[in-house]
Amino acid sequence: MMRKPQNILLLACVVISSVTIFYLGLSTMECPSRGRWHGSQARRYAWASQNPGQNQSGAAAIPLEYDENTPLIFVGGVPRSGTTLMRAMLDAHPLVRCGEETRVIPRLLAMHSTWSRSARERMRLEEAGVTDEVLDAAVRAFLLEVIVGHGEPAPRLCNKDPFTLKSLAYLSRLFPRAKFVLMLRDGRATVHSMISRRVTITGFDLSSYRDCLVKWSRAAESMYEQCREAGRERCMLLRYEQLVLEPQLAMQKLLRFLDLPWDTAVLHHEELIGKAGGVSLSKTERSTDQVMNPVNTEALVKWVGKIPADVVKDMADIAPMLSRLGYDPQANPPDYTKLQEPSHGNSSLLLHRIVESPDPS
Repeated sequence: MMRKPQNILLLACVVISSVTIFYLGLSTMECPSRGRWHGSQARRYAWASQNPGQNQSGAAAIPLEYDENTPLIFVGGVPRSGTTLMRAMLDAHPLVRCGEETRVIPRLLAMHSTWSRSARERMRLEEAGVTDEVLDAAVRAFLLEVIVGHGEPAPRLCNKDPFTLKSLAYLSRLFPRAKFVLMLRDGRATVHSMISRRVTITGFDLSSYRDCLVKWSRAAESMYEQCREAGRERCMLLRYEQLVLEPQLAMQKLLRFLDLPWDTAVLHHEELIGKAGGVSLSKTERSTDQVMNPVNTEALVKWVGKIPADVVKDMADIAPMLSRLGYDPQANPPDYTKLQEPSHGNSSLLLHRIVESPDPS
């Protein structure tokens, strides 16, 4: 039996308060005004009064309401895989707004995952009348509140919190029209970036290349499998290497996948940093200093020669996802213009092949 909108909103407030108390350390959270909600799940903003009848780039109007049918964009991947660069390039598109990492969204999704895996917790929720339907509505409301409210209005909204895609399957159910962009990068480069830049990631031991590569492989596998299950119409795999070697080709294919018109602004995100409707950056995100620069290939092979010899020797066993994703675990460095397609199932339908640049001579 469907719950009333007031009950769903109340549960959403409880979820918001719980996340805030346990993860952000705040003591109170004010519930959204009832007048801002329409139907059971829609979120309304007064943007029409700010921009009456205005279409950005003359192509798409800013929606008045956001609900489960909103075509959101989710960008994710293992941290240090190019997710910040990807979202900055999307932010440069006049119809898209991603914004900074929310940090709270993956934590809420992790909390939901914990509830779902625990039979005891599920029984307690059911006994309290908190069915999957009610809980999903509350989580959906929370996600919309954060995604819509933490930045400027735009016809297409996206979220970039790297580990959000660990819940890709669940998100695809909550938002049936959402699309997902899973960023992939050579795990050796990803781990070296984590360690050399001291990027703290829960569960990763930054004193150990071996431990970090094992954790990278597991996280990459989880997101990769969920992307495959979602299918090529919902989820696109995009390599960081492809993005920096062939940015125009990569972005053209990505924008077609997202049903967005081509705009050359996505190739020059650095020119729009700090500008209204452009790219906003957070000083607390460790990639900020890098994405302030134009797209470049400087970080491709910085890991070569930095990984301990014993780890290099065992690489294929430590990080089996390297081979599955088409990276040669014994090549130091690989030829990133000639990477193999993922070797499992129909994944080649998801991953766009890198093509060599024509010889300028």
